[in-house]
Formats: sequence, structure tokens, C-alpha cells
Amino acid sequence: MAARIIDGKAVAAAVRERVKVDVAAYVEEAGRVPGLATVLVGEDPASQVYVGMKRRNTEDVGMRSIHHEPEASIREEELLELVRELNEDDDVDGILVQLPLPAQISENAIVAAIDPRKDVDGLTPINAGLLAHGDPGLVPCTPSGVMELLAHEGVGLEGAEAVVVGRSKLVGVPVARLLLQANATVTVCHSRTRDLDATCRRADVLVAAVGVPRLLGKEAVKEGAIVIDVGVNRLEEGLVGDVDYEAAAEVAAAITPVPGGVGPMTIAMLLDNTLQAARMRTTSG
Repeated sequence: MAARIIDGKAVAAAVRERVKVDVAAYVEEAGRVPGLATVLVGEDPASQVYVGMKRRNTEDVGMRSIHHEPEASIREEELLELVRELNEDDDVDGILVQLPLPAQISENAIVAAIDPRKDVDGLTPINAGLLAHGDPGLVPCTPSGVMELLAHEGVGLEGAEAVVVGRSKLVGVPVARLLLQANATVTVCHSRTRDLDATCRRADVLVAAVGVPRLLGKEAVKEGAIVIDVGVNRLEEGLVGDVDYEAAAEVAAAITPVPGGVGPMTIAMLLDNTLQAARMRTTSG
């Protein structure tokens, strides 16, 4: 029996609708509209498309989109000054600096300069530390989206064996932390893992986030497993994930497609994070 398709577009639409309702309630209560500031450096076409989608979605749920688009030649100190201005701006609840940045700018320095209370990407060292300690903070959007998909599917994580393939600070490590917080038993695999397929085959929940096209085939999937494919790899035939979808779908209970699985969740959770940041700032005064 073929695996059930986990429809990220539908789940993301439900999250956006929930946020829209909650934004209206926040505006009524707080007397102000939450604002998300996006910073797009230069003219990278993919980044332009992605930031455009973020801005449209922000406005669609009733929040303000505040956009800055400095030239690709901007100096690091100038970009840091812009981040500092946004940190001080009371109309801005969330700050998103679109990555990658030009070579002359340290991404780590820019991310670290963002006020952690406005870090809706969840990437600052402080928010990463809060997540590592299991304390409340803003969590990276894609890992949050993975957890939302699992919750929507009714996956019981307590005591389940979860395997995460990939150890990036953007996805692999934070999603492993979130799975641990949900009381799963978590293994993190990477390029040095011996017999990757055998390790993955233990997983009740398999999360692939390594950026290698179709790395994981049928041999890596336990029968009845839930497979979440975060990978987005552009090949001549189009976008494919880190999982060989057709092969894995023969044995998995449920699987996310690429595209249309985890991808739509990222922007939806960004909106959720922006509202959460607005609430936290209002509460803390």
C-alpha cells in the first residue's frame, strides 16, 4: 500500500488562517499591528521571489510588511547599523535578514546583531541556546514546520525512535532538539555516519535534511515509518528531495512530497513567530 501524502500546502494554509485570526485578536487587544521587517541585500533572483512571498503572506494575515533592500555593495558596518535601527524601532516586532549575504559580509555577525526578541528566524546564539536548554524562545521556522506537520498527522513522538539526517544549525540540530523535547529518542546522522541506511531503518520518524538528492532510498525506510523530507535539490527534471520519494513511499506510512511538503510550512511558521514575538514584547513591556 502506498504511503499517505502529507500535504504541507494544506497544513500551511491552516496555520496562516489560525495566525490571521490571532493577529486580529492581538490588534484588538494591543491596539497596534505587528510588523515584520525584511532585509534583502542585492538582487539574487531566488531571494527576491522568496522575500516577495514572505511579504505578501505577512500582509495577507493582517500584519505590516516593512522592507529594506540595500545594494549588494553595502559594507558590513552599514548593514549592522540598519539592523541596530530595526532593533530600536517599536513598529518592528520581527527582523528577517534574507540569507545568503554577499561575500564581504559575515552572516554570523549580522545574525548575532539581531535583537533575540525580534529574531523570527530563531538563528541568534541566544535563541539557539534557549532551545538547547529547553527554555521558551523563538525557534527556527523550518524545524517548527516539521513539528507542526507531525502534530497534524497525529504522530505519537513520546518514546518513538527518530532519526535526523543532517546536523546544520538551520534545520538538523534544532529539529533534533524539538524531537527530544517531545520525548522521542533521537539519533542525528551526518556524512561520517557508518551504514546510514541501517541507522535510518530503525526510525519510526525519519527526517532528511542534508541536501543530497535522493540520498535515502527504500533500504533506509522502516516499514510504517513517517518520512519528513526537508531537502530541496534542483535537478534538470525539477525539484527533488533528499529521499527517493517513489521508493520510500512503497514502505512508509506517510511521507512529505518535494515540492509541497515542508517548504510551504517555513513561511507559515515565520508568520506564527512574528505574532509570538509581538506578544512577548507586549507582555514584557
